[in-house]
Amino acid sequence: MGRSRSRTKSPSRRRHKSKHSRKRSKSREKHSNNKYSDKPKERSSKSRKRSHSASSSSGSDASDDVHIVSHKKRSYRDRDRKMDEVERLAEMERQRKKKELSNKIFTASAVGRQREVEQKMVEEEAAKRIEELVQKRVEEELEKRKEEIEAEVQRRVEEAKRAMERQMMEEMEWRQAKLREEEKRREEEERKKREELERIMEENNRKIEEAQKKLAEERLAMVEQQRLMEEERQRMRKEHEKRVKEEQKKILGKNNSRPKLSFTLKPVT
Repeated sequence: MGRSRSRTKSPSRRRHKSKHSRKRSKSREKHSNNKYSDKPKERSSKSRKRSHSASSSSGSDASDDVHIVSHKKRSYRDRDRKMDEVERLAEMERQRKKKELSNKIFTASAVGRQREVEQKMVEEEAAKRIEELVQKRVEEELEKRKEEIEAEVQRRVEEAKRAMERQMMEEMEWRQAKLREEEKRREEEERKKREELERIMEENNRKIEEAQKKLAEERLAMVEQQRLMEEERQRMRKEHEKRVKEEQKKILGKNNSRPKLSFTLKPVT
């Protein structure tokens, strides 16, 4: 591609050089035209000076001087015509060379473009062949190293399997530890609940025992009261019987002349 760029740039440099050459040729032509145009003026001025000096020196040579001046003027005109013809021919030659140069530049640019296209096609074909060769070489290397690749794949699969098993074991152990912690926490809560229930039951049993003890004491008090009441009844009954006996004694007298009367009292229930 570098060569093709250098070829494409060469016509522009040639055109640039051709422009400079045309400018230099035009400047040289202008200088030569000025030079040639100045020469007749100098010669005419010299001839005028000579004619003036000749006329001043002698009047008899005036006709010869006029003839010489006219001859010189004709020669100058002929020379000017020849110079114009030379310039015209030079201009034609320059136009011909310019046309040939432009044709050469166009041909060179067309050849450069053709070479650039060919170079691009060659590079694309080379890249395609290189890619095919690389693909073929890769396939050959893969075929050669097929067993190594399969062994490497199997090794990596085993490593991944062991890593997965290790991860699963760690996760299972973590779950078991979590379950043990949960079980321990639940057992602790149940123990606290059981202790609370036992405390409540003990409190209730204590209250029941106190109530039973109080009830027993009340029963004992009632029994004691009943016993005292029974003793009081027995005492009252005995006193009543004693009074009755004393009254009977009073009624019957001292010697017991009358039969004894017996009175019985029903116990008070």
